[in-house]
Amino acid sequence: MSPVQTMPPRSYHIGKDDLGADILEVAMGPHHPSTHGVFRMDLKLDGETVVDLKPVFGYLHRNHEKIAEDITYPMSMPFTDRLDYLCGMTNNWAYALSAEKLIEIKVPERAEYIRVIVAELTRLVNHCLLIGFFVNDLGALGTPLLYALREREKILDLFEVLSGARMMVNYIRFGGVRCDPPDGWLKECQRIVDAFPAFLDEYETLLTENEIIIARAQNVGVVTREEAINFSLTGPMLRASGVNYDIRKVDRYGIYDRFDFKVPIGGHGDCYDRFMVRMLEMRQSVKILKQAIRDLPEGEIMGKAPKIFRPAPGEAYGRIEAPKGELGFYLISDGTPIPYRFKVRPPSFVNLTALRHMCLGHKVADAVIILGSIDIVLGEVDR
Repeated sequence: MSPVQTMPPRSYHIGKDDLGADILEVAMGPHHPSTHGVFRMDLKLDGETVVDLKPVFGYLHRNHEKIAEDITYPMSMPFTDRLDYLCGMTNNWAYALSAEKLIEIKVPERAEYIRVIVAELTRLVNHCLLIGFFVNDLGALGTPLLYALREREKILDLFEVLSGARMMVNYIRFGGVRCDPPDGWLKECQRIVDAFPAFLDEYETLLTENEIIIARAQNVGVVTREEAINFSLTGPMLRASGVNYDIRKVDRYGIYDRFDFKVPIGGHGDCYDRFMVRMLEMRQSVKILKQAIRDLPEGEIMGKAPKIFRPAPGEAYGRIEAPKGELGFYLISDGTPIPYRFKVRPPSFVNLTALRHMCLGHKVADAVIILGSIDIVLGEVDR
């Protein structure tokens, strides 16, 4: 047996800055629980202050886009569930919207309303978890996250009854939706939606005026309006920096032009604003849901889609306001049943590009909070 003991590789390194002072280089990850997936942050620290940061990903890469170029258009629908695996319904819708532009399928009225209902329920699921995990990153272990998971379970139960699955729903189809809501589903959905504001009141009472959350989140990870635009941020990240831009209002895809709702925006672009924008967005989602359930018409749930989806040569880009921001699919058709090019524009990946800028000058503990406020899912980053 060799007398030399091999030491495990270190996750840190001590270097020098231009003036000869020690700079500690730390690899936070790839399995750090605060990183919301298999993700690594390479930090350079002067004491506890972040002087440089490099996000490192690729640990979860599944080759989604290339696989889609070897299978037919409908076969890719279940794969979209695995992008942002918390938001399967909205992933389905964005892909269906792109494919429907290629072949111009008319979606029935009832299916359009059902799409809005499941999409806004998905927004509630996403924002509930984001708030719960964000507060967890701040150090409030237990109660807030469990409250969020409790509300999420109610909506996932609805998804399970509707689609047969809680997360990998594979529910939306080109030209409509896979099946009509079963008897009693809408009544239960109405009950959950009506009760949701009471949960939001409880959450806001618990969190919004909490002095620890205010001290830790305000003026931390600030992104100005101009910076947010230059980084191409979208969704709550963009609106928290004061930019009034929501694709539901801009493109009015589906039937969103029929609903009365407001777009919450922040004034400072810090972690607290990103937290509050999502809290307010949940109230607006409840408002949309009440209108959609009330006005849901009778009728067909599928348009006249061809049995073999073979679009004429061309290209299309369809996008929606997913819970995390702009989710788009770019498709190129060469006239065969298999897409020539399949490209995803994921909000998590694009919003993550601002991480280094947001963390510079802050402490290590703040970097964890800032990452949490971006709201990423690595299934969407590592496509």
